[in-house]
Amino acid sequence: MDPQHFRRITAFVEARLTPLFDAATGSTHGFGMDDTSRALRALRATVLAASAVEGVFEQRDRADGEIRQIADQALAHNWDVLRRIARNWEDHPDFLREFKRDSWEFDDEPAPAAAAEI
Repeated sequence: MDPQHFRRITAFVEARLTPLFDAATGSTHGFGMDDTSRALRALRATVLAASAVEGVFEQRDRADGEIRQIADQALAHNWDVLRRIARNWEDHPDFLREFKRDSWEFDDEPAPAAAAEI
């Protein structure tokens, strides 16, 4: 797993969420204090938090032993959070098979630059 995997899954989820916050589409959700708006904001915050892994990758690359293991656990957890969110749109034409993969299935394989793995 590498930062490209995280960028792709985050972009996919953000592309599903962004229109829900766009007032130009007539959406009133995301801006108010109703439960739907709160849920949308919470979901977006979760995606943003889980996708903030650049620093973890940098630390992982320089770390050894126990620190590398902790970084791996953090990356696996964040990937699993994003994967579970993305799988809600599994039937979407832009959904990639890699979004179904568990973190341990990557085995340090680098992400293709522009994967068209559908």
